[in-house]
Amino acid sequence: MLNNNHIEIIKSTIPLLESAGPALTQHFYQRMFSHNPELKDIFNMTHQKTGRQSVALFEAVAAYAKNIENLAALTTAVERIAHKHTSFNIKAEHYQIVGHHLIETLRELAPDAFTKEVEEAWTEAYLFLAQIFIDREEELYQLREKATGGWRGTRRFVVTDKKPESELVMSFVLTPEDGGKVLDYEVGQYLGVQVTPSKGENVEIRQYSLSQAPNGENYRISVKKEGNNSDQLGLVSHYLHDEVEVGAVIEILPPAGDFFYTEVNKPVVLISAGVGCTPMQAMLQQLAKDGKSDPVTYLHACENEQQHSFIDEVDTIVSAKGWNHRVWYREPLSAEGINNSSTGLMDLAQIKDALPTNVGHFYTCGPVIFMDHVVKQLESMGVERERIHYEVFGPHANL
Repeated sequence: MLNNNHIEIIKSTIPLLESAGPALTQHFYQRMFSHNPELKDIFNMTHQKTGRQSVALFEAVAAYAKNIENLAALTTAVERIAHKHTSFNIKAEHYQIVGHHLIETLRELAPDAFTKEVEEAWTEAYLFLAQIFIDREEELYQLREKATGGWRGTRRFVVTDKKPESELVMSFVLTPEDGGKVLDYEVGQYLGVQVTPSKGENVEIRQYSLSQAPNGENYRISVKKEGNNSDQLGLVSHYLHDEVEVGAVIEILPPAGDFFYTEVNKPVVLISAGVGCTPMQAMLQQLAKDGKSDPVTYLHACENEQQHSFIDEVDTIVSAKGWNHRVWYREPLSAEGINNSSTGLMDLAQIKDALPTNVGHFYTCGPVIFMDHVVKQLESMGVERERIHYEVFGPHANL
């Protein structure tokens, strides 16, 4: 049990953690995968090779140590991570493995400072946090398993439609092989997709936002082709685009995610860039389906017309509803563009008078640099943080 003495010892090790930096978690992952290579079939190995996951884990460990006396400050992060873990089918026994290698990493990197007292404190602190995750994740697993159309672990889905949405984005409609119903979800959530790419060495799990409103019959994900089809970037997306055809069977984990639309009977603005439009597409469909009476605005930014996904689908919805719509092309291919389009980066000042900055809720998704750009603009217009909701792909970042 974590006591006051443990807490004080954890706090005293913060300078040690900060001096070690992400090298600590790099050592941890190297150690763990060396001793437990089976975990390579669970963890995103691309993030391992690019270093993104090591940085994310270090920041999480440091945040835990710094908030050891105020764990309520980590509630949002715990919920986000718990959802992500369930999309990888993380189990209680995995926490035992991770905990062992974390303690051994601390011992190996700081043998002089890692006394018995420090070991006891960090062991208790890890077990305490691990149990929080185990309990919350089990709640999520049971909720999804018991719900209509729900399941636990992976379920076999057939690709029943495959459609290009733009130059780089491909949509896949996934229907249960067993012919049963599918679990409903909140618009904005994602699916865990488990595949074994022909050019890969491991089973790979990726998360892709659901890009349509729930219908109880199937799911749709829309995948951007990333990188150059290497183990550094794009391995899974290239496999899906180039090799997975209609009729193929894919293992799917239930919908998850703590970023989703919540109705508050206020105007709403959906803001996306690039493939960040996928969760917004689900939200847009749901708002139309629900007959949203408050004003809706849909703003999107992308490289050019060829990389603009869901053009016709969005136009059909916003035209029928009379909703506001605007697009920014960073480098348009045509001088004419489309209706309500601008050139360059998204500049909300151009449409400030049309935005519900006093009462509206703003949902945004896209690359971190875009998200930061949008949030700063909204805050400069007086929009409070509690009315700005965002999703970042990959290891999470705070804006």
